[in-house]
Amino acid sequence: MRISVYSDMDAPVARALIAELEQRGHEVAAYGALRPGDDPQWAACSAAAAREVAAGRADQAVVCCWTGTGASIAANKVPGVRAALCTDAYTADGARRWNDANVLALSLRLTSEPLLKEILDAWFAGAAGDEADDRENLARVARLDRARTPAQAP
Repeated sequence: MRISVYSDMDAPVARALIAELEQRGHEVAAYGALRPGDDPQWAACSAAAAREVAAGRADQAVVCCWTGTGASIAANKVPGVRAALCTDAYTADGARRWNDANVLALSLRLTSEPLLKEILDAWFAGAAGDEADDRENLARVARLDRARTPAQAP
């Protein structure tokens, strides 16, 4: 799987994220502070990583900033992206199952390396649910994306 990874800081957990994804056999494209010469600002790079997913050039993305909040907000501005800020494995599982999230947002402040592995385990084990309520909610989110005008797109 091709995964775009963004972080606004070259933090140890961000480097551990890349190493863990590569160890799991994923192809990683790094952005922000993880790529020399790139703009490390969370708004620009989170959106860039999310656009890779929306365009089909990446299967998923992981975006990181100090709290994870800004990175998730910026990623969610990209139509077709469903970014979820996950601080534990249960939330990551639910984000995949109930929300069919395609972008994982992480806090560099809260995520330890052992917790990172638990979150990734749950994220990759999860899949979109097939219950009617789940499908209807995803359809509603898709309609919200289509309702956006080009002037609103980041």
